[in-house]
Amino acid sequence: GGVGNTTIAKAVFNQISPYFDGSSFLDVGSQVSRGNSGLVALQEKLLKDTLRKRIEVSCVDHGIQLIKQRLQSKKALIVLDDGTDVEKIYSLAGGKHWFGPGSRIIITTRDEHLLKCSTGDVKYEVKCMTEKEGLQLFCWHAFKNPLPPEDFVEISEGLVTYAQGLPLALEVWGSFLYRRSMVEWKSFIERLKQIPHDSIVEKLRISYDGLPDHTTKETFLDIACF
Repeated sequence: GGVGNTTIAKAVFNQISPYFDGSSFLDVGSQVSRGNSGLVALQEKLLKDTLRKRIEVSCVDHGIQLIKQRLQSKKALIVLDDGTDVEKIYSLAGGKHWFGPGSRIIITTRDEHLLKCSTGDVKYEVKCMTEKEGLQLFCWHAFKNPLPPEDFVEISEGLVTYAQGLPLALEVWGSFLYRRSMVEWKSFIERLKQIPHDSIVEKLRISYDGLPDHTTKETFLDIACF
């Protein structure tokens, strides 16, 4: 969580979507998408985005049939962002034969096993940023410039190292520190060492909440403590 999966997927989607007959970017990991009613809503959005008209779906199986029927001759671009459930992925893009020639399906997930269960051709693991890349990203948010002012170089480099290349942290911290004094920067760093920023914790907690059961979560916490 927070490594940049969604950001990269959105960038690719925005760049190549004009070359397709229809395209749809779906957040399949959101709270809203959970349960059958949420899945039906996603199927309706996929059909509306790609066909540019509203089509009512009565149930998940009906949605699968509609997607197959209406899109099998369309060159479609489908992005399924933050996938966590194999059945949900299948209900939206179950196979290459559902769409026309030249179609592309992009799935982002924190669960590599989900990709193994799909019919994907290529896998790409998003890496954390290097310190040089991280410093540039941080500075764009903190100073609206790719490099820090001379008196903020050391403290900026320290924050980038502390973030360990996580883009989400760099963006949030940089935006928070924009136009703040050196005293405020130092105070923020001291607080950060004691209590991580709320929005970072919220984003990273998604991975923890996605663990399959109580025993696995307890095991994770034991490992973290040790």
